Parts: sequence; C-alpha cells; structure tokens
Amino acid sequence: MNGFARYALYMVPEGEFYRKGADWLGWDSALGQPAVQPALGDLPQAASTITATPRKYGLHATIKPPFRLAPGRDAESLDAAARSFCAGLAPVIIPRLDIRRLGGFIAAVPAQPQAALQQLAAETVATLDPFRAALTETELARRRKSRLTPRQEALLTQWGYPYVMEEFRFHITLSGALPQPEADSTCEVLAAHFAPALPEPFVIDSLCLMGEDADGLFHLIHRYRFSG
Repeated sequence: MNGFARYALYMVPEGEFYRKGADWLGWDSALGQPAVQPALGDLPQAASTITATPRKYGLHATIKPPFRLAPGRDAESLDAAARSFCAGLAPVIIPRLDIRRLGGFIAAVPAQPQAALQQLAAETVATLDPFRAALTETELARRRKSRLTPRQEALLTQWGYPYVMEEFRFHITLSGALPQPEADSTCEVLAAHFAPALPEPFVIDSLCLMGEDADGLFHLIHRYRFSG
C-alpha cells in the first residue's frame, strides 16, 4: 500500500454502471487491469482516443484530489484516518444522474445541484488534508496554466487544488476534451449507452482510497462504507 506515488479519495460507482464505465474507459481500477472497450457506433473518434485522458483514473468522481503523502505520514495512517472518517458519514442520495457535455468533455452529473455532495467533498478535503504534501513550484505552475480566478488561486494555495469547497462540481468523467460538435455527438452516444445502467436514485454510500502506480494508473486500495 505504500508503493504508490500519490493517493486520492474517489467516489467509485458499483454494479452495472461501474462495469460499463470501466469497459468504456478501458481501465478497471478495482481489478487493476485494462478492460476491453465496447464498439459503439457513430463516435467521431475511436473510443481509445476519446478516453485517453480519463482512462488512467478509472471510473470515478474526485472527492479528495490526488496528493503525495506529507513527510512523516504513511499509507497505513491515511487508511486508518479515511476509514474512521467514512464510518461517521451518512449516505448521500442523488435523485438522478445525467450524461452531459461540460465544456469540451462528457461526464455523468447530478440532474440538480446537491448541497449534501458539496458538504461531503468539503469535509473530506479538510479532514484528510494533514496527509497532503505541499505542492512543488512545478506543480503550482502547472495548475496556474488554467487561468485561475483569484478565489481558485486561494484554494490552490490552501488546499493544493483549485476546484474544491464552493468551486467543487461533482462529475464522473467519461471523455477527454473534444471540439464542441464532436463533444455533442459523443454525448448523445454515451447517454444512450449508459442510460440503462444509471441507477435512480444514485446513492453514494462509500468512498475509495486510490493509489497511483508508476505508470500513472490509479488502483482501488480500499472501499470505506458509510455507517453514520
């Protein structure tokens, strides 16, 4: 468990949605192995090209973004802290997920904003932040290429990531960035493909500790069930 370059807390779906999503992306983080991508018609590019960017993360929604362990911290203590934290959480219920275009990429998102999701993500980020090593100047410079707002810059400085707290938007990424016409057509194909697999309601009752290997691929280490 200590052999990973970075760690993260993700929401990783289960059941048919996970199976379809892992196959679509071409990486099964739960099994730690590649998955066979389906042959979907009417895509503007090959599935392997469309999913090249999100593949290494597996099917997930980021809750605590990837981080290196701080000096003096280890994976076992992170595991214990995450386990204890999640034991006190109650499930979050999302009435429905939609497949939508977010700018140039496609994602599954809540049909309506969910305050409980914002709270879950904010508490996770804050509770586990003592385990996060400070960003290097190179890492900061890479993040700043995204033309951050002043508030996002402040969040980056405090929490190591600009899209947390009130800037957090829950999404399960299904593609890399695409030109708008291609994104629109891909969204239509994926909405039809995933529609039978999206649970209603979509219940979040666990978070997963993830580890990034030497090849940049993320593996599911532990799933923590909520029992609060």
